[in-house]
Parts: sequence; structure tokens; C-alpha cells
Amino acid sequence: MIYEMRNYRCLPGRLPALLRRFEDHTLRLWERHGIQQAGFWTYAVGPSNNELVYLVAWESLADRERKWAAFMSDPEWIAARTASEADGPILANVANSFLQPTAFSSVR
Repeated sequence: MIYEMRNYRCLPGRLPALLRRFEDHTLRLWERHGIQQAGFWTYAVGPSNNELVYLVAWESLADRERKWAAFMSDPEWIAARTASEADGPILANVANSFLQPTAFSSVR
């Protein structure tokens, strides 16, 4: 099992639109594509109030590539993303990292 940590830095004032997109569309589509979220966070105290950080659990990098490609090309996802950006772009930057649990991690 590996985990992908994704950090979305939003343009000023656009975090609520991103959160709505996840709640109203993205998570349902992920479920359909077999994508397993492992948690979502915003900063209560920290470097930015315009960021969303989340983890996705994958069986392997090959599992990630297959499922992510299917999700990204899903016409329903493309329509939801386009509609959510009708008032302008949401994201200023996206960064991702792949994390592997240690032998003593409570998460495997």
C-alpha cells in the first residue's frame, strides 16, 4: 500500500468552490472508479488558509496510474470540473508526493 499526498493551493477566495466540488462530485466519482480517500484537511493554523491537503490510498503505482487515468478522462468529471470553474480558475498550484508507510506505522 502506498499513499499519495496531494496539496491544492487555491487562488484567493476559491477554497469554498474546491471543497464543494469534492463534496458534490469528486468523491462520488472516485467511488465509482475505486479510488480510496484516506483523509482531507484544511489548515486551522499554519502557512495558508487557501489550501486543501488530502491522502489517497493505492495498492501500487500501477493501480494509481490505471484508476487516476480513468477518473481524469471521465466525461462526468470533466463536466463537473468545467462547471466548478465557471467563475474562474480554482487552483493556483497542485503538488503531490507518494508516501510509503514505515514498518512501525499505524497506517499500512
